[in-house]
Amino acid sequence: MASGHGPIPEEVIENVLARHDIVDTVSKVVHLSKQGKYLWGLCPFHSEKSPSFTVTPDRGVFHCFGCGMGGNAIKFRMEIEGLSFPEAVRIMAEESDIPVPEGRGGALAAPDPERDRLIQAYELSAKFYHFLLKNTEYGTAAMDYLRTRGFSDKMIDQFQIGYAPDRWDTLLQFLEKRSFDLAEMEKGGLLSARGEGKGYLDRFRGRVIFPIANRMGKTIAFAGRILGEGQPKYLNSPESRLFNKSRILYNLHQSKASIRKTRQIVLFEGYGDVISAWEAGVQNGVATMGTSLTEGHVGLMKSLGDEIVLAYDGDKAGQAAALKAIPILEASGLRVKVALLPSGLDPDEFISRHGGDRFREQVIDSAVSSIKFKLIYLKKNHILLEEDGKIAYVKEALEIIAGLPSSTEREVYLREIASELELSYDSLKQDCNLLRASMQKNNPEGDNNDNRWNNGRHKKGQVQTPTLLPAYHVAERRLLSFMIQDPEAAAYVGERLGEEFNIDDHAAIAAYLYAYYAQGKPPGISRFLSSLQDDRLEKTATAISMMDTPPDWNTQVLDDCIREVRKYPLQRKIEPKREEMIQAEKSGDFLRAAQIASEILALERQ
Repeated sequence: MASGHGPIPEEVIENVLARHDIVDTVSKVVHLSKQGKYLWGLCPFHSEKSPSFTVTPDRGVFHCFGCGMGGNAIKFRMEIEGLSFPEAVRIMAEESDIPVPEGRGGALAAPDPERDRLIQAYELSAKFYHFLLKNTEYGTAAMDYLRTRGFSDKMIDQFQIGYAPDRWDTLLQFLEKRSFDLAEMEKGGLLSARGEGKGYLDRFRGRVIFPIANRMGKTIAFAGRILGEGQPKYLNSPESRLFNKSRILYNLHQSKASIRKTRQIVLFEGYGDVISAWEAGVQNGVATMGTSLTEGHVGLMKSLGDEIVLAYDGDKAGQAAALKAIPILEASGLRVKVALLPSGLDPDEFISRHGGDRFREQVIDSAVSSIKFKLIYLKKNHILLEEDGKIAYVKEALEIIAGLPSSTEREVYLREIASELELSYDSLKQDCNLLRASMQKNNPEGDNNDNRWNNGRHKKGQVQTPTLLPAYHVAERRLLSFMIQDPEAAAYVGERLGEEFNIDDHAAIAAYLYAYYAQGKPPGISRFLSSLQDDRLEKTATAISMMDTPPDWNTQVLDDCIREVRKYPLQRKIEPKREEMIQAEKSGDFLRAAQIASEILALERQ
């Protein structure tokens, strides 16, 4: 593995791959079903309705036939959680109690200077905005606003809240003075390009700034809340190579210690809620970035906790969002509870009115099961004083209860409804059992009414058919496939073909393979992938490793492939010569045409 920056020795990377099984890693995020030697599921990296995402347990890799994403367990965590290679290795080592020695170290992925500069710019900008809020007259109005919201100085410091003045070039000048490349800063979301196309201006103006950090605590984006009236109320940094809002949770870096201890995560809707709750003693809170819950968020939470408490706003929109989030969370195997807030209040407002103790005891600790929440939500939609309303409520409630696998649980809820509406428990139970029977009849596979995961029922044939590749391309892939499986095959190809592959990416993978085996490393795609230093090469190598190449090879098979690879450049020389010969014949230059014909014959003999 090539040497890079950072202090993570190779044996740590190998231990991480040995301890983090690819199936366990992926199935925390993706529901997998076995078909043949692969496990199939819906790809978390692009939206699709039929599964084209595969995991190969014996090779330790994942690969999506739809979008081409692929790699080992480390790569999967990097992509899902928006981490760099060293960050992913460190987090995974920490999870498996693998010691990571500090100080001088061995191999890591290649340095990424542009990414490092962008992180440095965000970190400095966060400090700058925080300074402007606390120490300049620009920040006075913002400071007053935060105090009326109940934010203490301690919280403003801990969450590094800042203020972006309502001017065009405050941050621009700050970054320019520190010699940052402004085009890079615009691409990374700190600046905006001017409308006329010349120069740049501040992206955030007249806004309270909430820095957003990755799991390692590095600032990678901002959320800016407008001071006073105006639209949009919140402005997020755009998606960048650092920031993917469907895979980042606000405050995860600070809350993960408490989450690990309690195995519980409180999911809020807003940054202010997370901060107020923290001060109220709820330190396992996170929030999504002004976006609805995604599979990426769920995977991230699943890697840390077992139970989610949804603490969304008490208004209609908040409750509807909670209702939408429940099936997504439960499908991944997480337990879900819902915190009930008085109508119209959000957690932040509840805390400022009633204090932190009441919030902890009456809201978080008294959170109800997801079924109980659904029944409460249903009840609000019906007028129970009228017969029609009562009947409609019971009908819908029974549909929810009948889907529960536990008979004890069903009994608890049925008895509750019976006493509440003064109905006969026995008749409710009878209706419920009839409903269960018809549900099972209509759905013999027992999907519990949740077809969202496709449960592996899609036929393999539905995966899009790949385009036919030219013969030399197939030959190069076959050679690399043998070489990944066997160092002797690599040595044979190395002597006869070296790096003379026609496709640049194939030549690069071959060069990395020769270097990998030269260090005495054992064959295996998962380990080899960690030695590549390029995203595209990882995807290509993973796709090649998925080919159905028999593990045993003979020299004739390799020779045939090598011949096909060598033939291609000669064929490319022949084509223009044929054109030339036709032109010579047309213009009556038969001597020149005969000369070209003999050149073509010589090339064909080769």
